[in-house]
Amino acid sequence: MAEAPRVNFIIAGVQKGGTTALFDYLSDMDDVALSRVKETHFFDDDARDWAAPDYGPYHALFDDPAGGPGPDPKGPSRPCGEATPIYLYWPNCLERICAYNPAMRLIVLLRDPVERAWSQWRMEHVRGHDPHPFAWCIRQGRMRLFEDATPDRPWGAHREFSYVERGFYGEQLERLFRLFPRDQVLVLRSEALRDDPFATLSAVRAFLGLPAARRLPAAREVFVGPRLEDAALTAEDAAFLRALYARDQARLAAVAGDGAAGR
Repeated sequence: MAEAPRVNFIIAGVQKGGTTALFDYLSDMDDVALSRVKETHFFDDDARDWAAPDYGPYHALFDDPAGGPGPDPKGPSRPCGEATPIYLYWPNCLERICAYNPAMRLIVLLRDPVERAWSQWRMEHVRGHDPHPFAWCIRQGRMRLFEDATPDRPWGAHREFSYVERGFYGEQLERLFRLFPRDQVLVLRSEALRDDPFATLSAVRAFLGLPAARRLPAAREVFVGPRLEDAALTAEDAAFLRALYARDQARLAAVAGDGAAGR
């Protein structure tokens, strides 16, 4: 039995960076095949046997026009992908993706790390996952990340409380580029998708080997999140985070170019 075609592109990050908008834009394009759900959370599932992974459940998340499970058999003529923004950040995800498909193309949307952290906290706070104020979370609250540390999941990995840690883009991209050639990675700024979606989508389509779109897509929200009437990002908290990120932002500029820096 022939092996199922492999998924060949992933929007791998970052959370609160516009990945939902990009996925929605791509879903309007007939020459792109996508997973039935936006976030498959396959490669960040630590409970799977990664020594002998079964990709059947992953492929089952993609429609196959031929009638069976798996990515579209049309292959490179119709790129097949998904969007799970934790992949860039979560330990071992990129290594698992590389083992699955070394030719995978990765798209990364980077948002200003301070704004990204604030947006994530608002989401977790409104959901009831984190009752603490933002100022505490980005200072003393970082100690909570030690609680889930294991040999396979080092300090810094947490799904809800990683407001600061997810913003160290330079470190994450260095790891990405150690696994994948640069021509298989497209780094974009979230603001570009918001301000000029046509140009950004044209860059994405070219990256996926597709011709430029012929029409301007209907604009949609890039950053969708809950609003808190009684909370605002303070200048003190923003300055604290900018100082914290300064070294990594220089690292990011060195590895990906000045245009990729958060601000």
